[in-house]
Amino acid sequence: MKSQGMLISAFAFALVIAIFAVINVEQVEVNFMFAKTSTPLILVILVSTLLGGLTVGLFGMLRIFKLQRQVKTLEKSVAEQAEQSDPFEATFASDAGPNAGTELVSDTQWEEESADNGNALVEKDRKE
Repeated sequence: MKSQGMLISAFAFALVIAIFAVINVEQVEVNFMFAKTSTPLILVILVSTLLGGLTVGLFGMLRIFKLQRQVKTLEKSVAEQAEQSDPFEATFASDAGPNAGTELVSDTQWEEESADNGNALVEKDRKE
């Protein structure tokens, strides 16, 4: 959903720039410090917008590559730490399994044990 919003806003921005450029078609003098030239303002606007977009995109791609490299190094360090963990803990965790310390008791076994415990309590009360 976020990428769709970014795409729609990029198209809206491009439309506004295009309309602004088409409205301004007169000739202007541009000074490049080493040369002066007379060009249509529409070209100056479009080229400036294109160069600005390319610059922002380049910096964004550099940041993405930097973050991907950081993620890879962090994943590698996590894998190394997992290999270097205490062998006793790893053995205990694998031997114990997901239901360590719990015994499965069927409903009938539970009912029989509950009934036996209940009978023992009744007999204890009678003796007292």
